[in-house]
Amino acid sequence: MELMKFEKFKEEFINADTDKKIEMYTSTEGLTQYQYRELLKVFPYSEIDKLEKALA
Repeated sequence: MELMKFEKFKEEFINADTDKKIEMYTSTEGLTQYQYRELLKVFPYSEIDKLEKALA
């Protein structure tokens, strides 16, 4: 995903609730490995089990 578009996406991701973050993380196409890592940095650690279940 192009950098400026990703920065906007990341801002929306940060402001979303956990369920929306999971939806965004699992359904968005075109993200690089680096961009996925950046999103994980702002994902609430206490909710990581929900993300793992969604990815399984």
